[in-house]
Amino acid sequence: MTDPTTAWLNAYRHPTPWNTDFPPLSMVDLFDRSAAAHSAAPLIDFLGRHYSYAETLAAANRVAAGLAALGYGPGDRIGLFLPNVPHYLAAYYGILKLGATVVNFSPLYTVDELAHQVTDSGTKLLFTVSAKAVLPTALKVLDRSGLDRLVVGSVAGALPAGKSLMYRLFKGKETVKRPDDPRVIVFSKLIANDGKHSTPPIDPINDVALIQYTGGTTGVPKGAMLTHQNLSANARQVMALDPHPGEADRILGVLPLFHVFANTCVLNRTVLNGGSIVMLPRFDAGQVLAALGRTKATALPGVPTMYQALLDHPQAATTDFTSLRICISGGAPLSAELKAKFEATTGATVVEGYGLSESSGVVSANPYENEGKPGSIGQPLPATEVRLVDKGDPTIPAPEGEPGEVIVRGPQIMKGYWGKPDANNEVFVPFNNLEGWLRTGDVGVIDEDGFIRIVDRLKDMIAVSGFKVFPSQIEALLYHHPAVKEAMVIGLPDAYRGEQPRAYVTLNDGITATPDELREWINPQLGRHERVDQVVIRLTMPKTMIGKLSRKDLVAEVMAEGV
Repeated sequence: MTDPTTAWLNAYRHPTPWNTDFPPLSMVDLFDRSAAAHSAAPLIDFLGRHYSYAETLAAANRVAAGLAALGYGPGDRIGLFLPNVPHYLAAYYGILKLGATVVNFSPLYTVDELAHQVTDSGTKLLFTVSAKAVLPTALKVLDRSGLDRLVVGSVAGALPAGKSLMYRLFKGKETVKRPDDPRVIVFSKLIANDGKHSTPPIDPINDVALIQYTGGTTGVPKGAMLTHQNLSANARQVMALDPHPGEADRILGVLPLFHVFANTCVLNRTVLNGGSIVMLPRFDAGQVLAALGRTKATALPGVPTMYQALLDHPQAATTDFTSLRICISGGAPLSAELKAKFEATTGATVVEGYGLSESSGVVSANPYENEGKPGSIGQPLPATEVRLVDKGDPTIPAPEGEPGEVIVRGPQIMKGYWGKPDANNEVFVPFNNLEGWLRTGDVGVIDEDGFIRIVDRLKDMIAVSGFKVFPSQIEALLYHHPAVKEAMVIGLPDAYRGEQPRAYVTLNDGITATPDELREWINPQLGRHERVDQVVIRLTMPKTMIGKLSRKDLVAEVMAEGV
């Protein structure tokens, strides 16, 4: 007999999935239907403690009821400043059940970065945990932004009993005591209710489920507004790629859930399929390999640096990889050498894909089975159109046989940028008499089989282990140093992290500073993934004909020098 979720999924499938349409579906309905179909099945395995679909649903209902009792409701923006912990799922779905909008914030953010995005989005309440890595930052932002409250959970409280005790005894230095402040609410107290709450009507097409901050095409962080339909469609699109959706589905959730790649490929897709997330708070190669052996995970989405770190770990030689069948690589280019080596070691297929925050996570991917094309980002997902346009005029096709800017259209494409109408006018273009084409800022080619290759990018953003680093933000800080006259930051190839930020400066007359002094001054002000490996002092900077600093020419000069 076909179980309810399989029957429901089949309603959204088509014999030729590349021509599939995706009916409007809210994220609340997606979650509720899957929870009803798989009530007793484990949704989360958090370091050995299991949370069923029914338990997670109940927690989400209690989050919604608790937030409603505090006066929050439809349209409010509520933030998640969390590592990968069970609280994330309860808060995520609870906020959506309230009719409110989730705002994702990276736990790596500095105080200034978090405060800026909290203010920009109008976030009123922030979920976090009592970890030293995040709570002090959240408390400072509470005092310098429009936040009303913090809700603070306990990592130890989410662990299995034995591990919880060990965590409290030996990792106390990693936690911070919650202050006695009426604005700071304990997570367990927020959900101390009966969970009775009626979800307001949700318009999947128009209601914004998630604001995901991104650099867009300009390198300036903006909030991509992703509707319920954007997210649910992208989950279904990714699901349609899997030729064996009914098989065991245990996905290693080590990608950070605040990242749009993980939001679609780890969270939403897995819930849609009734699968289980083997959740780890952060990436540690030894822990990932141990979790793989313990849980017999079947999938591992990741960025190239993760796969390289797993191969480099001594435990890889004794790890049983036989359960692992698919690895989805994104966030940064995957080298053919790394793909081949990882597949030879594990026996799993590594599939490279491509996407943006503006596309809810995924635009294209290589096939899970049959022959993909290494070095390509695959073919467009079902119901997704990709075209190449002229790099100077995105309203006309690229010249025949030449690379062009990649533009995308599909049900996963964002509603627009939060509070940035001018940016929307720049990023959306009409093409072929159709509106709603998204400019990606990437330059590519498409072969006769529909496989896409990215050959260049218009963006200045730097991809570090799958995270986007904005050079303009680092440069703005460098200009605060009295010795710095001019500054440019570029990304240089790095075998482990994909790219590494490096700063180049000229100095003001009469003020001296050494490269090491400048590096030691700037790095403590940056997130870990933003830190520069060097500050290089130059006598001059390359400039355009009108006197602007030329990043393109600097990159060319540095590469010619052999980095």
